[in-house]
Amino acid sequence: MCDDPPFEPGKQIEDLYQTESRRIFATLVRLVRDFDHAEEAMHEAFAAALEQWSESGIPQNPVSWLVSTGRFKAIDIIRRRKLFAEKQTEVIARIEAIDESNTVQSQREIADDTLRLIFTCCHPAIDPTIQVPLTLREVCGMTTEEIASAFLTKPATMAQRIVRGKAKIRDANIPYIIPQLSDLPERLDAVLSVIYLVFNEGYSASAGETLTRTDLSNEAIRLARQLFELLPDPEVAGLLALMLLHESRRKARQTLTGDIILLEDQDRTLWNRDLITEGNQLVEQSLSSGRFGIYTIQAAISAVHANAETSAETDWTQIVALYDVLLRANSSPVIELNRAVAIAMRDGAEAGLKIIDTILNRGELNSYYLAHSARGELLRRLHQFSKAKDAFALALSLAKQETDRRFLTRKLQELEKTS
Repeated sequence: MCDDPPFEPGKQIEDLYQTESRRIFATLVRLVRDFDHAEEAMHEAFAAALEQWSESGIPQNPVSWLVSTGRFKAIDIIRRRKLFAEKQTEVIARIEAIDESNTVQSQREIADDTLRLIFTCCHPAIDPTIQVPLTLREVCGMTTEEIASAFLTKPATMAQRIVRGKAKIRDANIPYIIPQLSDLPERLDAVLSVIYLVFNEGYSASAGETLTRTDLSNEAIRLARQLFELLPDPEVAGLLALMLLHESRRKARQTLTGDIILLEDQDRTLWNRDLITEGNQLVEQSLSSGRFGIYTIQAAISAVHANAETSAETDWTQIVALYDVLLRANSSPVIELNRAVAIAMRDGAEAGLKIIDTILNRGELNSYYLAHSARGELLRRLHQFSKAKDAFALALSLAKQETDRRFLTRKLQELEKTS
């Protein structure tokens, strides 16, 4: 009989890194109070796991093992940099906060640490333009390029903002804590923005080979649930509802080969009815409070889509009305673009096209591929095929996500056959 193949933990460690690395990082930041040391220690802990688990097997609680290893790696890093003498007492006091012998408490601390670090990065002492990018980079592990794409700015500019944010936390000695309930409201807007942007990156990745990143969207929903338990605010409910309603469509959004399926073409039997039910309840709860904001309004729009049994039954009049309310609450060219698409569905392609052209003529969203893609689709529906090809070609030149590029390429190929 042949010997069993050698144990290879590489895949398990890779999966752990994808799902747990940012939580481990958040805990190490709390213990060490230094972003750079925590990041380096975390990577050294994963490297140690790859080496040691090959011989000893994966421990019963791998996350606690990685945190414990990371804290000692952090001490080694500080010692190597000749800072150990002055920081030894402080570091040891912090790392004792997590004890391997108390696994349950360790896991609870780790679960809290991500939300704790988000509130740290969103401290009012930090420039509001820096809070959200800093959190996305340090808490959620998004790349500078991904964050810059989400904010429609240059990666170099975004990198400078993130460095300034880290320096502010260090120099102002901002505490790594979840604030008291009385202090939560002043940080809530930034925290909700972070969670929503993380979800968006997971639901529709800004770059790469795949349309979605489930690890990010799942983490965003987890954080929103945790925040809702801490602060049952109507807008927290609205954000959670919005994410759940979007998430309900995940299985229907792409083909088996990973290509995009537009909302109007999706198989609605694949939508997750449990998530839709929960999302609807949260929307109603938030609306009934009378204290809702932009996330609840967006969730209400998603609920209209979710509750239509077919694309043809979508209540576009209600959706346009909700976009009117949303635009008054948050005057944004992206919201204006989405409203234009809804108007095109209600009143015809020409009405929507006129609004999109107005937005682009103002110089807004010129580098936003979805604006040109939407314009191309409306031109196609108006049988202006040459102009539609130009619009789709421009959208293709701006798109970074591979699935988006494949979708736009197919659109161009279809137009080539038409003209």
